[in-house]
Amino acid sequence: MAKDPLISRSQLRKQRNETRRSAQQQDREQAEKKYHEEEERIDNYYRKQLKKNKPINTTRSSQNQRSRRMNTFLMKWIVIVFLLLVLVLMMVFFL
Repeated sequence: MAKDPLISRSQLRKQRNETRRSAQQQDREQAEKKYHEEEERIDNYYRKQLKKNKPINTTRSSQNQRSRRMNTFLMKWIVIVFLLLVLVLMMVFFL
């Protein structure tokens, strides 16, 4: 048997420190990952809240005016189409 140990105490200490450092580093990485996931979840929540609560850009009076303009436009075109239809029917019956 050999009188010298296979691994010296200093080498054993270095290995222990390295394993501790790697374990601490893994724990730190997991903690950072967890932190970033939580931050992203919170950010998504508030982004959804902003989408739900969009500021109102229109007023009731502007909506009413827009509706009136659209109604007059449509009514004019309905009258024009009706007159053209009457004209075509008159041409068919009298010519």
